[in-house]
Amino acid sequence: MAKIGILMGSDSDMPVMSKAAEILDRFGVDYEMTIISAHREPEVFFEYSRTAEEKGFKVIIAGAGMAAHLPGMCASIFPMPVIGIPMHTASLGGRDSLYSIVQMPSGVPVATVAINGGANAALLALRMLAISDDKLLKKLKDYREELKEGIEAKADKLGRIGYRKYLESMKK
Repeated sequence: MAKIGILMGSDSDMPVMSKAAEILDRFGVDYEMTIISAHREPEVFFEYSRTAEEKGFKVIIAGAGMAAHLPGMCASIFPMPVIGIPMHTASLGGRDSLYSIVQMPSGVPVATVAINGGANAALLALRMLAISDDKLLKKLKDYREELKEGIEAKADKLGRIGYRKYLESMKK
């Protein structure tokens, strides 16, 4: 079974990266999550990226804040898809991270999701894997149907109880 690497530069990224792990758990896809700082332990980072393919990784999801070099450096070494998650930062609200990940030079692509977009990064990775996995594709279609039904249920509830009561029910 294909495996996904989840990589972050700091444990402060864990709340966002755990959302990716939760999605992968839900779909039964194997992953390995680790913390490696490309700046503070470059040898460890290079070894991780060089051996990821041997370990069976098909996609790496890398979260990074501020200078956000982790996803791009992964993409420069790992030959398969890398998905970057820009982390929200106190100084610039994550725009610094977003720009760093999105502005990769030609030849080193990094797919990029929204700031703190851990769940969408996992869903994008699953869609990549589903290209060659019909069972996973079926699970993704079922998931999309669940999302649709959830929205329809909320719209129905709003129509039945009205705006103010709906807001009150959301606070509980």
